[in-house]
Amino acid sequence: MYRNGITVAFNLRVLTYNIHKGYNSGNRSFMLDSMRQRIAETHADIVFLQEIHGKSPKSHKTQIEHPYPEQSQFEYLADQAWPHYAYGQNAIYKKGDHGNAILSKYPFSSWENLDVSIFPRSSRSILHGIINIPGQKLPLHALCVHMGLLERERRAQLKVLTDRIDSHVPHNEPLIIAGDFNDWRRRAETHLRTDLDLEELFVTLEGRHAKTFPIWAPVLSVDRIYYRGVSPVSSQCLSTNHWRDLSDHAALLGDFHL
Repeated sequence: MYRNGITVAFNLRVLTYNIHKGYNSGNRSFMLDSMRQRIAETHADIVFLQEIHGKSPKSHKTQIEHPYPEQSQFEYLADQAWPHYAYGQNAIYKKGDHGNAILSKYPFSSWENLDVSIFPRSSRSILHGIINIPGQKLPLHALCVHMGLLERERRAQLKVLTDRIDSHVPHNEPLIIAGDFNDWRRRAETHLRTDLDLEELFVTLEGRHAKTFPIWAPVLSVDRIYYRGVSPVSSQCLSTNHWRDLSDHAALLGDFHL
């Protein structure tokens, strides 16, 4: 951004959160309304969501115990704070579907969902949105990912991610990749650094990945925020107080300068 011929940094706040289809750990309670409140309180500009329903299951029993909103979960969470959103299915079943979503305060010029499923019962996708940021000459590439539980899956999915970035993201355009990588052994780290020139927010600022799962005693570092072409400012793992009562994952919050 330019003011009177001087470059002024644009602050961008991002949140990534695996919402566990709106349920808390153990699927004991439906917490979508509380999730919406907590997410809104972060004042994030861009929100990366995993395991979020598009078309929600609405059995009579479920509606009585856990009333679902009339619209999709991503529209419900977006509310009035994020007028722009993209959703990509990665699991479709008889009574509904779920996948990844990106909520944004700024408009998308385009978005595309990439099916990276290896096994029929383990549907996964990469949602790639291109966002126009006010006052910025270059668009921001935002990729929301949810990778498989098996290392064999993740290797193939990382290959798709690499090919996508190499073919669709010019190296001079800012890039943020966030989501649930399921990479508790940190096998993807060297690949992402070496092949894609990416850095991870918490590793840069705190010296190690944030522990995000399970929420009641986080020991696994599965959720990440990777970046390229932006400057990291702050990082926060949201795993205490009210956040403990929500999903089985902690949320990650980060600030960047463009």
